[in-house]
Amino acid sequence: MCSYKQTYKLEVVQGETYMLRIINAALNNQLFFKVANHSFTVVAVDASYTMPYKTDVIVIAPGQTVDALMVADASPSASYYMAARAYASAVNLAFDSTTTTGIVQYKPVGTNRSTTADPPVMPSLPDFFDTPTAYRFYTNLTALIKPGSPKVPLDVDERMFVTIGLGFAPCGAGQTACMGQALSASMNNVSFAFPTRVSLLEAQFKGTKGIYTSDFPNMPPLVFDYTNQSMNTDPAAGSLSVTPKGTKVKKVKYGAVVEMVLQNTALLAIESHPMHLHGFDFFVLAQGFGNYNASTDVKSYNLVNPQVRNTIAVPTGGWSVIRFKANNPGMWFMHCHLDVHLTWGMAMAFEVENGPDAASTLPPPPPDFPTC
Repeated sequence: MCSYKQTYKLEVVQGETYMLRIINAALNNQLFFKVANHSFTVVAVDASYTMPYKTDVIVIAPGQTVDALMVADASPSASYYMAARAYASAVNLAFDSTTTTGIVQYKPVGTNRSTTADPPVMPSLPDFFDTPTAYRFYTNLTALIKPGSPKVPLDVDERMFVTIGLGFAPCGAGQTACMGQALSASMNNVSFAFPTRVSLLEAQFKGTKGIYTSDFPNMPPLVFDYTNQSMNTDPAAGSLSVTPKGTKVKKVKYGAVVEMVLQNTALLAIESHPMHLHGFDFFVLAQGFGNYNASTDVKSYNLVNPQVRNTIAVPTGGWSVIRFKANNPGMWFMHCHLDVHLTWGMAMAFEVENGPDAASTLPPPPPDFPTC
């Protein structure tokens, strides 16, 4: 809404139902979205159908999409702001406090014409730091089950417990303004280093050595109290904040079922990370606050109709469990969709092997494929 030189206006007809496809194209902000005096029925997220979910506020992370029905049932004699502003999950970090707006206005019908010069009605947006509202929205969604819908695979081949968080890394060569260490981000304490000579996919296809290693760890190097914010002042936690660089991928067989626990950490800052997986949709089995407990939290898994996504906003100071079938050969990136965290290294990749036939085998690059 903010890229137009003039305010965006959506003209609606009284009593009609509109499907809004909402996309968060922001670089570093999750967003609250509302339309004054109107409500929504969410019917899809990330292009996967959901059970109808009624709400007056939508929460959406970078990289996510939400399809929502809105009935034009407010008074046609007024106009209404649609508004979006940041959900700032990290309380002590700076963020863009801008509220961007568009206008919903009703099309005049017959003698029913607005003569008021009053400004549009502004919605009451959640507080910037309203994690309970964000968590309620993200966790109340379930999948719409219909004939042909994918079912949750029950047998798991690869189990991963992956910590996600911030840290420090030594200054790189030529970083003259760096004061001994630079901010970094990591998954399982590995800060992803992007290849510079050959792409991961090309290296996989050609079998090029020295571009990446297939040893991304299934566990963090150390088990600790992941979401305890006092760790930031504990000298013993200093080594946990150091995130070595590496171009590490996780190699899985074609058709393998992968379950990943994404565990937020409180090192340096505690916030929600929108984690995006390329090449697949995944089932969101469970989410919660604090440290994931394998003995008790598995009881909360939704194996019947979990929401299906490709980007999951891991709760602030919490965890999410996702599961997917690796039935797409190739090299598939997984990363935080906060752009600054991606550039700092909160990423990894899945190297999915070829399957048994041509349809499940990575095709060759086109003849005119450019070289680096």
